[in-house]
Amino acid sequence: MDAQSEKLLAQIIRSTRIASLGTLRDEAPLISLVPFVFAEDFSMFYIFVSRLAQHTVDMQKDKHVSLMIAEADDGRDDPHTLARVSIRGSAESIPNGVPGYTPLKNLYLERFPESGQLFKLDDFNFWSIRPRGGRYVAGFSRAYNITVETLQDVSGR
Repeated sequence: MDAQSEKLLAQIIRSTRIASLGTLRDEAPLISLVPFVFAEDFSMFYIFVSRLAQHTVDMQKDKHVSLMIAEADDGRDDPHTLARVSIRGSAESIPNGVPGYTPLKNLYLERFPESGQLFKLDDFNFWSIRPRGGRYVAGFSRAYNITVETLQDVSGR
């Protein structure tokens, strides 16, 4: 992958606030939109979701998930040239009060200041998504398989 594509991947992850979350529901894909934050080295992604949501119920049954983070549609003639990354991973619930919860909450509130009210609701909690690999499309005819190491390498860009 060239340096420009690496820089674009880091930029997309840092600047995009909403991802598509893929889970399995009744043996079929379910896609939801979720706000997310990430570890500085892209080794972990975090979502804050209600346990009442279908995607949360799905993650409780099957930890295999995917995240799609995409460049915003800017109205260009060929939307196939929009950059996007699909990350396969595994999800784990993060209970309130465990070590690291408060810094994670602060990180989330920094990115989503209006979400403070959600922390007063008992049904919301964090989930971590640990990447296992994925596919990055930097534009038309520029597609790359990515690994956890790829994500960590580009995090410095």
